[in-house]
Amino acid sequence: MTTAGDTADVVILGAGPAGLLLGNLLQRGGVDCVVLERGGREHIRTRARAGFLAPHTVRILRRHGLADGLDRHGHDHSTCEFRSDDGRFRLDYSRLGQGERHTVYPQQALVSDLLAHYVDAGGRIRFTTEALDVRDTDGDRPTVTVTTADGSPGRWRARYVAGCDGRHGAARRSLPAAAVRRHHLDHGVSWLGLLAEAPPSLDAVGYGVHGRGFAGHMARTSTVTRYYLQCARDTRADDWPDDRIWDELSLRLRADAYGPLHHGPVSHRAVVHLESDVIEPLRHGSLFLAGDAASLISPSAAKGANLAVLEAELLAEALLDDLTHGDPTGLDTYSARCLDHIWRAQEFSQWMIALLHGSTGTDGEARFRDGLRRSRISALRDSRAQQDWFAEHYVGVGAVGAT
Repeated sequence: MTTAGDTADVVILGAGPAGLLLGNLLQRGGVDCVVLERGGREHIRTRARAGFLAPHTVRILRRHGLADGLDRHGHDHSTCEFRSDDGRFRLDYSRLGQGERHTVYPQQALVSDLLAHYVDAGGRIRFTTEALDVRDTDGDRPTVTVTTADGSPGRWRARYVAGCDGRHGAARRSLPAAAVRRHHLDHGVSWLGLLAEAPPSLDAVGYGVHGRGFAGHMARTSTVTRYYLQCARDTRADDWPDDRIWDELSLRLRADAYGPLHHGPVSHRAVVHLESDVIEPLRHGSLFLAGDAASLISPSAAKGANLAVLEAELLAEALLDDLTHGDPTGLDTYSARCLDHIWRAQEFSQWMIALLHGSTGTDGEARFRDGLRRSRISALRDSRAQQDWFAEHYVGVGAVGAT
């Protein structure tokens, strides 16, 4: 296998959960690989992302000896609380469906763990190295052109390239337009994503459905809480000072009826437009997509990082089979296997968006959609069959066998 400084058997673009898990698994299997990351080390270790790990994700990490951090510092979570004009109700989803629960562990902590394992084992990673494009993917020696940390141009040759660099990364940009199909949906909903230096106010994930818009509460640690506020599409994050944020959260989560929120400084705020898209297929010759490069899913169902981990394990197994045993079967089926999970996860995400967001209009169609939403909430509150369906899909990663 190749080991020269500008070559690797697998060049991995992006040091998120997908890229770092893939790097760990390939290195352990004896495959020469390198991770190219456009950000700096501290940036990837501190950027705030999701925090709910599905049971299947935890099993993958434990199976490969990569769960030491989450086993020490993560905590189980199994309860949702829904608040609306019709009152509130709670679901302990660990007692429903497949009887499983989430593990709360911030994504930046998971990334830090995976990075430490990779580097400690001698893994190669190049920070502040931006991939510009991927060329010659129709052949057996693709190249990745980059700008290196000192600003000079560079090039990496590989046998395979794994694009784990997000929806705007070089991997997606390098796909021939005629060779792929992009499925895109703008849900017409925007959220103000918030991190508050305040302890959780509920012992559950809180979903507030209100006439002024959705509000969400998700614990991260004992001192940090993630909140979401539905906002207008043209909102700027700086338009919302702390006092306005807490007033609106308290209103939409009905703090006057169910108890006050724990306040604290808002350390991070950003506007998130709820969009979904999927690339088909996830392979073009020697280039493979995983994580957000393969599909973007709205944060309403906490599937993004979990899909990334699942895809990375599937891709690692397929690459190991090909490079160490000469068996390309896994690579040939990789795209179809992942897309099965992705589309099922997208369907549940769409259901959640419809459940949590009312219509902004006042015409007959808007009232009709609001009636459907209230019916969904009512069914989730009263129907055991609906609760079992919700629980199985809420903690699952998109397909039977991955829950």
